[in-house]
Amino acid sequence: MPATAVLFDLDDTLLWDERSVEEAFEVTCQAGAESTGIDATALLTAVRSEARSLYESYDTFAFTKLIGINPFEGLWANFTAGDQPEFRRLQELAPVYRKESWRRGLKSLGVENDELAEELAERFAAERRKRPYVYDETFDVLKELQNTVKLLLLTNGSPDLQQEKLDGVPELATYFNHIVISGDFGKGKPDASIFTHALGLLGVEPENAVMVGDKLTTDIKGGNAAGLTTVWINRTDRPKDSSIVPDYEIQSLSELHDILSSL
Repeated sequence: MPATAVLFDLDDTLLWDERSVEEAFEVTCQAGAESTGIDATALLTAVRSEARSLYESYDTFAFTKLIGINPFEGLWANFTAGDQPEFRRLQELAPVYRKESWRRGLKSLGVENDELAEELAERFAAERRKRPYVYDETFDVLKELQNTVKLLLLTNGSPDLQQEKLDGVPELATYFNHIVISGDFGKGKPDASIFTHALGLLGVEPENAVMVGDKLTTDIKGGNAAGLTTVWINRTDRPKDSSIVPDYEIQSLSELHDILSSL
């Protein structure tokens, strides 16, 4: 059946979040290396590892998995929005988590300096906020689609942080009939209920909708379960998963035109 709606993921589908994070880490770790003489790459590896371990140790971890908030988002999020009590707990933890991740990373390399850890934590958050990258084809594709199908942005994450990402590229939100953020809804992809909610907002049946996203375990798995046609944007030739099979696989959003024309 013809597609009358397209649902897009945000991070690493429309926005190049991975590049933003990598560059923020590189700049911040270089600053740490210049201050201490340690290796910047070693610091990057150490902080990533320590941040992930610390993140998973908190009593909020199950909630962040449900909503779809990753450890590195926690390194610059403030968690000031969201109705659930877990967001208030995350808001309380955030400053501690940011500093402690960098403190532990430095310590693992033989540097014990709380003041530097605080500086690097603040530096990383600032550097990430400077880098709202968009893929080259994002706006061309959205412009082509906006007058032919309904468009909905379906993103996992904390409401304030996802909104901040959108505010960094103000034009992006204007293309969408609706924006659904998992932290507002209460569950994230791949839970089928958030897809059902999104389709309800559009007034569209699953067989008439397409889900486009970069993550097999959230976008594609959830889209499949909800009965949508799924398109996996796999720009970097990541490995396939035999248990999660998209209807289509593409390397550029520009390939969507032919897929939609064929439906």
